[in-house]
Formats: sequence, C-alpha cells, structure tokens
Amino acid sequence: MPKVMGKYFLAIVPDEPIKGAITSLKEGLQASFGIKYALKSPPHITLKMPFVHNENKEKELLQTLGRFFLKEKSFSLSLGGIGAFGNRVVFMKVKYPPELKHCQERLRDFTKTVLKKNIELSDANYHPHMTLAFRDFKKDQFEPVIEYLKMNNIRYQFMVSQVALLKKVDGYWVVLEYIKLSS
Repeated sequence: MPKVMGKYFLAIVPDEPIKGAITSLKEGLQASFGIKYALKSPPHITLKMPFVHNENKEKELLQTLGRFFLKEKSFSLSLGGIGAFGNRVVFMKVKYPPELKHCQERLRDFTKTVLKKNIELSDANYHPHMTLAFRDFKKDQFEPVIEYLKMNNIRYQFMVSQVALLKKVDGYWVVLEYIKLSS
C-alpha cells in the first residue's frame, strides 16, 4: 500500500450545547465581518499542534493515543473573556487548571518520545485558548470584532472527559475520533 501522509492534531472539543454556541458565534463573525477561516475547524482547544502521519497507520495511532489518554483523568475547564495575539488573532480565554497543564506536558513528551513527532514552538510555550478569528482577519476589524465578542459576554464551564483526534479533509479539520480520558 502506498504511503499517504495525512495532517492531524489533538484537541479538546466541547460537547453540545457549548460547541454549537461557539460555532454560532463564529458564524456571527462571518455574517458581520466576513471572517470565516476559524469555521474550518470545530471549536477546540489545541493540545498538540498539527503533525503529519501515515494514513495507513491511523488505527495504530488511535490505539497508542487511547493507551496514553487512559492514564489521564477527566477535569473541569472554564472558558471566559476575550483575548488576542497581536491584532490578528482573537480568542476565548481558557482558565488554565493544573490538570490541563500537566496533561499537555505529558502529551508533548509522549508525542516526541513514542510517536516521534516534532515539538513545535507553540507545543513548548503552551497558551491554551479557543480561536474565534484569525488569518482572514483584517487589522481595521480588530476593535469592532473585540467589541462584538465582548457584548456576548461568553462564559462556559464543562468537564473534559475526552479529547479529539482531528484530521484535515478537503481543507477542513474534522473529528476523526474521540478518545476517552479516565474518570
């Protein structure tokens, strides 16, 4: 079988109704400002930056990740407030509990040693967030977008009991499979 490389990443994807509410917020940004690039993926908090992997070995990748995440415990996560990286990326802030920090650190080490994947700068300097607008975001839209999002006063809290392996398919990131954490 020929080797076909796919692009993947690992993230926390909230369940409904939070997922739908955040998607609606991104759709509102598209309708009001023409910003749509963030709609190419479900609402998520990245745990491991995109990496390439042999598509023929997806099943083994999922099994390996499943064994890793069985050792990770579920935890509570809070989202609230709006932040930005410069004036080109706008995101929902994530309260950074120690459980998330430790999980991401162990995952970073695991993906380097077991999966033999490169550690990206943003893997090493982890800043959890949920992107709402980026890339097709124009500088003169920055303040109006921030005001629009602040008016929505977004706050959520949920239990993280699974993570998602996402795969790039036809230019969009789709959840390939959810992987359970231990209870």
